[in-house]
Amino acid sequence: MVEIYGKIGIIPTEKPLKGTRRMPYLVIFVDALPYCFPMNPIPMLRTMFLRRLLALTLPFLLSQPLTASGPAGGEAGINRTPTYAETLEHCRRLAAISPMVHYTSFGQSHQLRELPLVILDRHGRFSPEEVHASGNLVLLVQAAIHPGEPVGKDAGLRLLQEVAVQQRHLELLDKVTLLFIPIFNVDGHERFGPYNRINQNGPEEMGWRTNALNLNLNRDYLKADSREMRHFLDLWNQWKPDFFIDSHSTNGGDYQYTMTYMLETWGNMDEGITRWCEEVFLPYWEAAMEGHGHPVFPYVSYRRWHDPRSGLVSRPTPPALSTGYASQRNRPGLLLETHMLKPYAMRVESTYLTILESMRLLNREHEAFRQAVGQADLYTASADLRSRPFTLDLGSTGDSVMVDFRGVEYEEKTSTLSGGQWFIYHSDRPVTYPVAWFNRMEPTARVMLPVAYIIPVQWESVIDRLKAHGVRLQRIGSDLTLEVESYRFEEVSLSASVSEGRQTARFRAVPIREERTYPAGSVIVEMNQPTARVIAHALEPEAPSSFAYWGLFNNIFQRTEYFESYAMEAIAREMLAEDPELGRRLEERKASDPAFASSPQAILHWFYAQSPWYDQEHNVYPVGRIMHWEQGILNR
Repeated sequence: MVEIYGKIGIIPTEKPLKGTRRMPYLVIFVDALPYCFPMNPIPMLRTMFLRRLLALTLPFLLSQPLTASGPAGGEAGINRTPTYAETLEHCRRLAAISPMVHYTSFGQSHQLRELPLVILDRHGRFSPEEVHASGNLVLLVQAAIHPGEPVGKDAGLRLLQEVAVQQRHLELLDKVTLLFIPIFNVDGHERFGPYNRINQNGPEEMGWRTNALNLNLNRDYLKADSREMRHFLDLWNQWKPDFFIDSHSTNGGDYQYTMTYMLETWGNMDEGITRWCEEVFLPYWEAAMEGHGHPVFPYVSYRRWHDPRSGLVSRPTPPALSTGYASQRNRPGLLLETHMLKPYAMRVESTYLTILESMRLLNREHEAFRQAVGQADLYTASADLRSRPFTLDLGSTGDSVMVDFRGVEYEEKTSTLSGGQWFIYHSDRPVTYPVAWFNRMEPTARVMLPVAYIIPVQWESVIDRLKAHGVRLQRIGSDLTLEVESYRFEEVSLSASVSEGRQTARFRAVPIREERTYPAGSVIVEMNQPTARVIAHALEPEAPSSFAYWGLFNNIFQRTEYFESYAMEAIAREMLAEDPELGRRLEERKASDPAFASSPQAILHWFYAQSPWYDQEHNVYPVGRIMHWEQGILNR
């Protein structure tokens, strides 16, 4: 027997079985049952044979495991997930037999693995141009950005298989085209092993959280350092998805919910889309999941770690992360966090059901949702967005509401080993208790947006990242002198440890207004485009994921010229003689700052910083904010 897949085998033979004529045959065994196929020498009959063979074997193959050793990941009673190679092989087989499925790659990882993409469209439209022309909504489902949390991969593969092989759920494709990324972090996925998620109940083996450069891709959406993220942004810009789902498994304490979730409904997303999520999507989906036996609850942390009775805390997501980024592209981003202590099959099931119910609602609400998305893009590109303060960050008001939280009984002990507090959860003892949920937000950073930003030509790494986000840019052909608003940074502090391969910066940004000359090749970034929110979060320094925060402008914090004390002593006396007010300010500073008063070097540096010899560009933000257009400015 020649084994080709699991329970299927082939025997080439010339000996007839009982009741057959003597001629060449293939005997196909499926589940130990023999099927005889005559190898007729006539071409037409050979073709008929091959068609019969495919009709018999392919549906069986595709309804079976992704590997020869066991069922597909997440099937009932099974605690495994397929490897990268097995996943891609299965996706290609689905595409080979179904005209509704197309397999492709949207780029390569740092280790040159292809980034897989599966497109599911009922009418075989597999380009963004065809799908957009059809009027279909585009649902983008992303799995395994953290490959230790692969539930979305197995849930999506199950859905694809049911559509392609069993012809189920076809009505969900009437007005929706599905883009499915089964594994985003492909290099991390191949750090496959049983010890990658200490807190998690399966699968038996899984991938690693970060990519080959040890970057967490779910912190890279705005700064776009990784090759994988650059390819993802290309995909987003081409397809412009209408709804986005990002699948994970959470850490934290124990509770009854199979899944918690997050949608950016805190005031950091377009008001119309926020209203649709609150009034249409969430009531429908929460009720549907309750009906399926998979109740859901918003994603929360505990005010005191591991102790739910201490209160629940929710926070908005900055655009460094997937759903925060989607919200700034005017699209709902649904974060799914299946509970890591639940059985793997249960977590896959809840993710699978969420994808199905999302498709069902998007079909039903197709026109209303399309209008909400279109209006959001128009508003973001209009002057109305810039007519009132734009919220860069949100924080808790400290107010809360009481909710019934479906938890489990637990006890807290003082560990005799570590001396710390040890929480012991009893998953078999469900209990519902009232807790305070701190879910009221208020703006903590706001700014009036400019008409445009202008970036000096030398900051090419910044310009390149804006291009990656699909931002429209215009280079000036000659030097340009104009008045701009900008910032001078004070109280600058650089992180002592590395974060995502970068040294992050904290500071106080003090607004300034001055005339500057920008050299030819500098870039003007107009705000009258749908990516205006992304532009603001990238270029406004006090935004939580700004390029300045991530250290892209750290060069400006470096001093390169210094004074000698013998020179500064003489110059400081000249400065005091020319400006008596300087002496008064010096005495005030000494009186208020004893450490300063006792440091000769600090006192001389205070004079140096106010002299014309000091670097006038030190701690000055190079990006300008153009608040009003001058006639013909772009033609200079």
